[in-house]
Amino acid sequence: QVQLVESGGGLVQPGGSLRLSCVASGRIFRIYAMGWYRQAPGKQRDLVATITSNGVTNYADSVKGRFTISRENAKNLMYLQMNSLRPEDTAVYYCTLLGTGYWGQGTQVTVGL
Repeated sequence: QVQLVESGGGLVQPGGSLRLSCVASGRIFRIYAMGWYRQAPGKQRDLVATITSNGVTNYADSVKGRFTISRENAKNLMYLQMNSLRPEDTAVYYCTLLGTGYWGQGTQVTVGL
C-alpha cells in the first residue's frame, strides 16, 4: 500500500510564492514518474507538471516559467515550487504516482488579496 501526503498549501497574494511537498510511503517511490495535478471548483482535474524517476520534467503551458517540479528519491519527497502566483492558480493540488492510481488527499492553494 502506498500513501501520498501533500503539504504546503495556503493563502498567498498574487505574485507570491508557495512550495508544495509530497511525501510517499513505500520503497517503490523512486521507480515511478510522479506528477502534480490541480482541480479548481467546478472544473476537471488538470495536469500541472510531471517528473520521471531520473528527473526529466514536463509542464502545462499555463505554469511554464513559474512553477518548478523536483524530487528527492532518497527521501521519498517531491516538490512543486510555485512563483508569480495568479488568482487562476487557485485550486486543490494533488500529487500522484503516474499510472498507479495512487493519489494524495490534496492541499488547497488560494491566491488572492
